[in-house]
Amino acid sequence: MKNINVTLRVDEELKKQAEALFSELGLNLTTAFNIFLRQTVREQRIPFQVGKNVPNAVTLNAMDASEKGEYLYGPYDSVSEITDESIRKDRF
Repeated sequence: MKNINVTLRVDEELKKQAEALFSELGLNLTTAFNIFLRQTVREQRIPFQVGKNVPNAVTLNAMDASEKGEYLYGPYDSVSEITDESIRKDRF
């Protein structure tokens, strides 16, 4: 398969941010672009999102509390019961 060069115009800061993210994912810009193109052709649509799964502070606190066996209550009959209890206890 013959390779060709493709030139793209991209905002400089966006390129730096993308390269930093792809580097964290073990990719370079060319590999990430090729993954995108192959998947797009395969699925005949804009196919997927590649990203880091970074929990927010509330989720991290809840995960930590769960691992410690804290704040394990229930069972609950509705989502509002869970929400009401979380607000009352001001846990997270």
